[in-house]
Amino acid sequence: MNTIKNAQVAIVTGASRGIGAAVAQRLAKDGFAIAVNYASSSSEADALVTELTAAGAKAIAVKADVSNADDVRRMFETTEQQLGKVDVLVNNAGVLKTVPLADTSDALYEQTFDINVRGTFNTLREAAARMNTGGRIVNFSSTTLALNMPGYAIYNGTKAAVEAFTHVFAKELRGRNITVNAVAPGPIATSLFLDGKTEEQIQTFAKMPPLQRLGQPDDIASVVSFLVGPDAGWVNGQILRANGGVA
Repeated sequence: MNTIKNAQVAIVTGASRGIGAAVAQRLAKDGFAIAVNYASSSSEADALVTELTAAGAKAIAVKADVSNADDVRRMFETTEQQLGKVDVLVNNAGVLKTVPLADTSDALYEQTFDINVRGTFNTLREAAARMNTGGRIVNFSSTTLALNMPGYAIYNGTKAAVEAFTHVFAKELRGRNITVNAVAPGPIATSLFLDGKTEEQIQTFAKMPPLQRLGQPDDIASVVSFLVGPDAGWVNGQILRANGGVA
């Protein structure tokens, strides 16, 4: 298959593994040129780019810490230079560590807000200046925000901020035909969710949705594909809770 030319361009943050990798794979299949963002190790991102290009897509790996505004600016610049002006931004990068609020260290608080909130802020601000008219932005919230489970106070605080950004930013981009929405996954079988949990805890989460399973990365990638595609052109400023009915 020949390399896609003049494809629409999508940046997917935190795309080297898990949900981000599934989103990158799906959007590449949908015909987008993909900037695979990663924060530290390049090996997984490079492997994904190799996979996507072998399948005929146009893809590059771009290192950037989304909590650093200069890194984010360079990420957009590199994407523009190598793929073209950005049409889609998927803010998937995030961190999760469950600790009771009273036991949360200053360092963990700062890291969680830096990546989940400042990271989203940085990319949205840059997108406002650089994104094509008619573009699509998909942020990531979480169904944990609706469940109010112990240990999730700090994480939920970051996702509440992301939802607030989503609602307001959609209105601030009036006149440019850019939609801004968020996906709020339920429990998804990725390392972000699975790490640090016992098998008993994992099975408890799996039984919570009426559909009686953990979500898979492809379940969320399909939702993102819809939101950035032509059929979702009238969906704007919304939070789509893709969680199997758990909340």
